[in-house]
Amino acid sequence: MQRYGLAVVAALAISSASHAAVVDKGAYGFRLKTALQIAAPPAKVWQAIGEWGHWWSDLHTYSGKAINITLPLAANGCLCETIPGGGSVRHGVVELVIPNQTLRLDAAFGPLQDEGVGGAYTLTLKAKDGGTELTATYNVGGARDDMISAAPDIDGVLSEAASRLKRYVETGKP
Repeated sequence: MQRYGLAVVAALAISSASHAAVVDKGAYGFRLKTALQIAAPPAKVWQAIGEWGHWWSDLHTYSGKAINITLPLAANGCLCETIPGGGSVRHGVVELVIPNQTLRLDAAFGPLQDEGVGGAYTLTLKAKDGGTELTATYNVGGARDDMISAAPDIDGVLSEAASRLKRYVETGKP
């Protein structure tokens, strides 16, 4: 996250293979949505979601290495990252698990963590056309104006993540 500004620009430049949008924004916060088709069954996509550190970008970490991030797919599971020297960061907490269908995290990602906002990040899987339709939504409330105006940048980061997950599932490499 120390390199977040540059990472956002890079994510916006390379995001592809998905439909992403800032669905809504206002004085309360914002809503983001990304949808894409993955050529694999929901069970395989679900397993990959639990391998978060294998597909998330190193650019969007505190440690510089996404492999330091873990995510147990169970209620109260921690989307956590270890930081060299004994540090750690909690990026989110699992709120809802419906295996092979829905994962919801309570998460204030990146620069939002310092803002005291509430964020719900939901990944929904649906069998479709011999594969999986992945829909990722991020609903953030309580953000200040400058964070609300950053919604397109945050959307770019999360859209990039969805595309990396898709590539990881389909090819084994993000």
